Amino acid sequence: MRIIAGNFKGKKIHLPADKKTRPLRDLVKESIFNLIEHSNKFNVKIDNANILDLFSGSGSFGLECISRGANKVTFVENYKSILNILKRNIDSISADGNYEIIEEDCFKIFENEIFFKVKFDIIFIDPPYKEKKINFLLNKINKNNILKKDGIIVLHRHKKDNVEISDTLNVFDQRSYGISKIIIGN
Repeated sequence: MRIIAGNFKGKKIHLPADKKTRPLRDLVKESIFNLIEHSNKFNVKIDNANILDLFSGSGSFGLECISRGANKVTFVENYKSILNILKRNIDSISADGNYEIIEEDCFKIFENEIFFKVKFDIIFIDPPYKEKKINFLLNKINKNNILKKDGIIVLHRHKKDNVEISDTLNVFDQRSYGISKIIIGN
């Protein structure tokens, strides 16, 4: 896996050896960024954006955002085996302070009503496919008002996922790529 575009185009992204983490595949990642950059259904740009990357894993989504000029990326990850890889990937691109790593469970952050210091232009949610508490996160994001008015949420799920998405997410677009399903809304 590599960074697709921007200042760090072609830079290798290190992946975990275990199979507990499911990295975002290049085809899916490229499709997401093409939608963000070229869709007329919403108006958000990565350049100078604040990004929240929940369930960051190896950080491929957030790293791509940094490479494309994001103002700041907040990575949230708590799986100890992947944290070292995430930090190694961030260090490899010399992300000059335009990132933050929160080593916490995504659900606990919102259960404890921890508030972020900024509102986000893009919130990327990529939980394990077996995770069913998606609406909890969507409802808490809405309740805590951490998404900018014109911001978007990008949700990555398995294409056969049958979790009914809360009506707190206004879905603009939904697409499938291989076994992945991408849902974009706000």
